Amino acid sequence: MIPYFTLSKSVILRQYNTVASISNVVSYSSKTNPIITPILEEETNCMFSIHLVNELQHVKDKSRVLYLAQAWNEKVISDLIKQGVKWFVVDNEIDLDVLLTYLQHCSIKVNVLLRLKLKERTIRTEKFYVFGMPSDVIKRRINELKKHPRIEKCGIHFHRKTQNMAEWNFEYDVINVLGDSLNQIDILNVGGGLPSEYANTNAKVITAIINKISEFKNYLNTINVQLMIEPGRFIAAPAGMLHTNIIAIHDNTIIVNASVYNSDMDALIVPVKLRVEQEVSKESGKPYIIKGMTPCSLDLFRYRVYLNNPTKGDNITFINAGAYNFTTEFCDLSKLETRMIK
Repeated sequence: MIPYFTLSKSVILRQYNTVASISNVVSYSSKTNPIITPILEEETNCMFSIHLVNELQHVKDKSRVLYLAQAWNEKVISDLIKQGVKWFVVDNEIDLDVLLTYLQHCSIKVNVLLRLKLKERTIRTEKFYVFGMPSDVIKRRINELKKHPRIEKCGIHFHRKTQNMAEWNFEYDVINVLGDSLNQIDILNVGGGLPSEYANTNAKVITAIINKISEFKNYLNTINVQLMIEPGRFIAAPAGMLHTNIIAIHDNTIIVNASVYNSDMDALIVPVKLRVEQEVSKESGKPYIIKGMTPCSLDLFRYRVYLNNPTKGDNITFINAGAYNFTTEFCDLSKLETRMIK
């Protein structure tokens, strides 16, 4: 069997509806899995967060695009607006000033969100770039945008981290940082980061996070501010499954006919580890390593998973596999097919 992915349309819509019930506007992060984007465009009123011009190919109605700018120029802005894009996020003053200069000779109105740099409660590893502008800059520029004749709606955007398991107490942080500026905006985008269930995460926190976001939405609505959220992983991950075969077993190592390099780069980047459909309890099985087919020692799907007498040729199905399942050219690996299911 050649390895492949399946994506469930019903799960995609179920996850979308969950997020839509706790927010005013949902903007799916298309980079998480762009195959999902056309489904949401056809079946829902979802918007789509896009980071690069190349990604626009997945959205027919460009007025539903939220374009997150980075190092752009007036030509890029002009091309985006001509295609129908009218929602923009900017994360630095240089990019903002390029937009404002363009708007001086533009007759169309646009919507602009400024990205806020919130304090990160993480170890300083110098691994992550922190996007956004300081709060004093945000306050000054929001006041300017509110008066601008070519800006219809203005707002603030922030995003803490992917697979955010803890930092969801928005109300205190946002009020403390923004103060009266919160009353000047039309929309607050809390970014993505809604977690999904993996072998090395605690799924019990998800209900509490959903409740926190719902409470924050209710608060914002009392001051006439809409809550936007940018789910990616939360929608994509549970909709996807990765279907593989065991091609060899030696000692406690299983080798499957796929690689994290063409199916599960998340295992290296975040890292999160996919759950296995065939997994059993410690009492019922034995521990195995599940390794990908390349010679790289990092090519590991799972370092320890309990299975009941696996044999060569058996299926290994990874669940919650629909997010960030992009491929690389490492070892000339093939891109895996994705099959849509109900």
